[in-house]
Amino acid sequence: MNVLDEIVQDQLRTDLPVITPGDTVKVAAKVVEGNRERIQVFEGLVIAMRGGGITSAITVRRIASGVGVERTFKIHSPRIDRIEVIRHGKV
Repeated sequence: MNVLDEIVQDQLRTDLPVITPGDTVKVAAKVVEGNRERIQVFEGLVIAMRGGGITSAITVRRIASGVGVERTFKIHSPRIDRIEVIRHGKV
């Protein structure tokens, strides 16, 4: 096995649920404000999945105050605290 593959294998998360486009998810991300850190929850519909392995990412869309907001999360990032699937959907 390659040295790079060993390093990547150590950083892959194993606590992730099965996520597919069309699912409604809650993503709890760590946000740093000055010297404080807090958890911000972003709930919405998964509209895209891209990449594979350590580079995999999901795009989540929600409607906030009548305006569509999209946010992309790297799912293996240490900034992601947890991901919960609220409802599975078909696309």
